[in-house]
Amino acid sequence: MVTQTINALANALAAGELSSVELTEQALARIDDQAGEGARAFTHVYHDDARAAAQASDLLRAHGGAVSPLAGIPISIKDLFDVRGEVTLAGSRVRSDAAPATADAPPIARLRQAGAVIIGKTNMSEFAFSGLGLNPHYGTPKSPWDRATGRIPGGSSSGAAVSVSDGMAVAAIGTDTGGSLRIPAAFCGIVGFKPTASRVSRDGAFPLSTTLDSIGPMANSVSCCATVDAILAGNAIPSLQPSALRGLRLGLVQDYVLDGIDADVAAAISTAVTWLSAAGAQVYDVAMPELRQIPEINKQGGLIAAEAYFIHQHDLAVEARAALYDQRIVARIRRGHDISSAGYLGVIRDRAQLNQRLNAIAGEFDLLLMPTVPVVAPSIAQLEQSDQQFMETNGLVLRNPTVVNFMDGCALSLPCHRPGSAPVGLMLVAPNGDDDRLFRIGLAIETLMNERRA
Repeated sequence: MVTQTINALANALAAGELSSVELTEQALARIDDQAGEGARAFTHVYHDDARAAAQASDLLRAHGGAVSPLAGIPISIKDLFDVRGEVTLAGSRVRSDAAPATADAPPIARLRQAGAVIIGKTNMSEFAFSGLGLNPHYGTPKSPWDRATGRIPGGSSSGAAVSVSDGMAVAAIGTDTGGSLRIPAAFCGIVGFKPTASRVSRDGAFPLSTTLDSIGPMANSVSCCATVDAILAGNAIPSLQPSALRGLRLGLVQDYVLDGIDADVAAAISTAVTWLSAAGAQVYDVAMPELRQIPEINKQGGLIAAEAYFIHQHDLAVEARAALYDQRIVARIRRGHDISSAGYLGVIRDRAQLNQRLNAIAGEFDLLLMPTVPVVAPSIAQLEQSDQQFMETNGLVLRNPTVVNFMDGCALSLPCHRPGSAPVGLMLVAPNGDDDRLFRIGLAIETLMNERRA
């Protein structure tokens, strides 16, 4: 039952067909299953606290207490959020001697206030600085597809996605600086939502880029993501109604985001577009050659490298501490050392100027469409064995989602592959602040995808 939607489980809890204790025990059993991915997906499992929270939720419900849609629902949290009394590791060994957090991060506090059962902290790319999900310190969880080969889960919110795909949590909280929610959602066949960056407080979340970081959910449906997002943002729970598909103007981006696309992804996206057109949506091919300016603007590492280096400079200055890092991550962070203040300000200026043009194009459509990732998940082994393959694949995997962070927009990644085939994500992109409209259109597109994919 853990793999159901929040709404379905909330209804079952309300009807007495299921208890939070039962649901939580199911989640914990899957985490603890030695044949599963729990040991790699989680860095910390809250067995006792989760059971206590589930019991409290059942008692409150039994005595007629007010409950939210998340009450009694197991939720995982990425290992870069502060939890009171714990060291926030952020997927690294470097922070093992850091002081424990003195308070829960605001998003975690809001989850607790809503009655969610925090099931555990999930594994991630070290310091959230990779789109692949490999972690040499705590292991790499496998994508649910082709477990025999062992495919990457995507990053940086790797364990978060696997916790949902494998029924170890109903929803997961992660971060997204260049695709860290949407990439793992695409590779694991679930829904991922990257909000407008300012929508959810980033206090108490260990930063990668203070400019680009955003906090959001992954779950089994668009409505699940909308519910969790409302809790995280401190908004009212939406009564989500789908937009009409007929007459929607959707722009299928042609430039840049289709470079290097593989056959599986191309076929899945083409089929999805055919379904949308048959349902009455107007899908237009959109030329956006301006997107090719993004790598040029970021050629020295961009805002992420500059801001990450500022955060890590003191640890990296001490040889013994620098040696504790994943050296592939160190190489990316150190790029920020050579970015001058003038170069940093130049990126901010160039980004603002380019975004004026990009948002003008986006404004001609209800949404932009593109593949979340242009390739299916590669094997873990091939990326572990080759630094060059790691860097090249990381750049390719991050490329499309980074467009949205660069634009300071919001986006959903929806599964659009046939059941049993390699997971593929269709990314729906909206401008800054259009999160609620994105949910309504996303719900309509998801409904169509689910009907056609069955």
